[in-house]
Amino acid sequence: MIQKIGILTSGGDSPGMNACIRAVVRTGLYHNIQVLGFRKGYEGLIDNDFVELSRESVSGIIHKGGTMLKTARCPRFLTKEGQQKAVDHLLLNKLDGLVIIGGDGSFRGAIDLSKQIKLPIMGCAGTIDNDLVGTDFTIGYDTAINTVIDAIDKIRDTAESHDRVFVIEVMGRDAGLIALRSAIGGGAEALLVPELKNDLSALLEKMKKWRSTKCSKIIVVAEGDESGGAYKVADLIRKNSPELELRVTVLGHIQRGGNPSCMERVNASMVGFHAVKALLAGRKNELVGIVNNQIVYTPFEKAVKHHLSLKKDLEELIEVLSN
Repeated sequence: MIQKIGILTSGGDSPGMNACIRAVVRTGLYHNIQVLGFRKGYEGLIDNDFVELSRESVSGIIHKGGTMLKTARCPRFLTKEGQQKAVDHLLLNKLDGLVIIGGDGSFRGAIDLSKQIKLPIMGCAGTIDNDLVGTDFTIGYDTAINTVIDAIDKIRDTAESHDRVFVIEVMGRDAGLIALRSAIGGGAEALLVPELKNDLSALLEKMKKWRSTKCSKIIVVAEGDESGGAYKVADLIRKNSPELELRVTVLGHIQRGGNPSCMERVNASMVGFHAVKALLAGRKNELVGIVNNQIVYTPFEKAVKHHLSLKKDLEELIEVLSN
């Protein structure tokens, strides 16, 4: 019997988290399940800081970015003492299940919890990086790439007006999936991402072959690329091509914020709904994802592994279209 569950958002915030929270709460209440929301992720479990969530408390949040439950990185949870306090409070509140919305580190925390307490845990992938195995699109990714596209479109206006090269840095410490689709959708001339090694020298060679008729040149760089980021890329280009007028734009945290897209809201609602349904069905320790428009369940141990490569057809696509 599932009578009381908890929910928390952990790690970096992403647009669509609120839509997922809303779906979990309303699905739970529909099935007469009490829902406790723990504030600031694992910090809330350690401090027993929670609020009981009602239908009214999640009204008017589906369109908002961020997370109403707040989120945080939690170094204390990496310690045995912190984990024990979290377990103690889960037992104290007599929870029958837990839903965690977050990314790689959040689900590693779920694995640690599952080793210490027989509590069913379900996960919903909330990260703009889209770097988890077990779902085609994580909560936040679609909105983030649309934010980047909007910025690229605006930057290109200035680039074309002044015949400038713009190096645009986007988020992606370990994965270049934001950069990849943004570069394709934004019509970029070049892409630098962690998955494509030794690509900086190739960029310099490619720049020599750029058509003279190009009045704007956009280079998209993922922050985790081995080149060291947009400013280092720009410095190298200046040394090799001092005749070019060049500017750098680091988009930063604007990629995390903003109202979630329609697709984001629907997908986040779907996985939140199915996370509760999965608990009712006796499932545990799995990520709820959407693959080929179907709900799938992936054990946390497999879900936390990063994508190690990009899709070859997308790599080829940007190479061909950027000429």
